[in-house]
Amino acid sequence: MTLALEDRLAVTELIALHGHLMDAGELDRSAELFTPDVVYDLSDFGQGQLTGIAAFTQAALALGAANPVAHHVTNVVIEEAAEDRVRVRSKGLAVMADGSCGSVTYEDTVVRVAEGWRICRRRVVARRVPLGGLGQG
Repeated sequence: MTLALEDRLAVTELIALHGHLMDAGELDRSAELFTPDVVYDLSDFGQGQLTGIAAFTQAALALGAANPVAHHVTNVVIEEAAEDRVRVRSKGLAVMADGSCGSVTYEDTVVRVAEGWRICRRRVVARRVPLGGLGQG
């Protein structure tokens, strides 16, 4: 199976929409991004796995002013996994209110549902060392 160009574009726009909705505080639109039972894995940040849109929303609200003021995503790579299911890797840059920045890798499983493409699993991996740790001694 070859993923149609229209589907590649829809998945790429889905990944980009996350930052727009989060930065605008439009958490009530999370169903446009995620399946109802999404697993949002923040283990790399010591927050474990969140299951479901309500848990994701509660965690974002609890973080409050510690949330990034800007989410930027780039380097989107889509790999077909099965019919109506793809794996997506992308790079995320977060800008905090104090001007500091951080980098992550998003590892997503995206599925086609009746409403379109949605993220059913997202693992957020912190980027803390260059070259994935190579040459660090």
